[in-house]
Amino acid sequence: MSRLDLFIDRMVSQRACLDAAIDQTASMTGPVFELGLGNGRTFHHLRERITSRDIFVFERAIASHPDSTPDEHQLILGDVNETLVQSLARFGATASLIHADLGGHNRDKNDVFARKISPLVEPLLAQGGLMVASDRMYFETLKELPLPQGAVEGRCFIYQK
Repeated sequence: MSRLDLFIDRMVSQRACLDAAIDQTASMTGPVFELGLGNGRTFHHLRERITSRDIFVFERAIASHPDSTPDEHQLILGDVNETLVQSLARFGATASLIHADLGGHNRDKNDVFARKISPLVEPLLAQGGLMVASDRMYFETLKELPLPQGAVEGRCFIYQK
């Protein structure tokens, strides 16, 4: 499979999983966390689809397209290993939806990183909340859910508390 095909599968899967998660958590009131902004495409999509919940973006440094850059009060800047811990004290277990697309092109490094942040993400989710991730995560109490129609196995994952 070409790298282009892999990219397309990831993008199609990400949209399908996010849309399903947005629909499933629509009645929840807790904030939405976007872990990693990149150029802001996913944040822009979340902002278009979610109007009744706050969306907070965790990022090391802003490099997004101007149309896809969160307002300053929506940004949690710094190393995600530190900002997730700090956010537990700030928010508690209130997040209705958390999305993570933090990995790079090296699957082994992505797996190490996923193992490291999984225990930092898990306590932030509200009961019934969903985690959508581009990489397999490693949770003790979250249940992996089946993918929605249109998503490609192994290209995105959904977990529920």
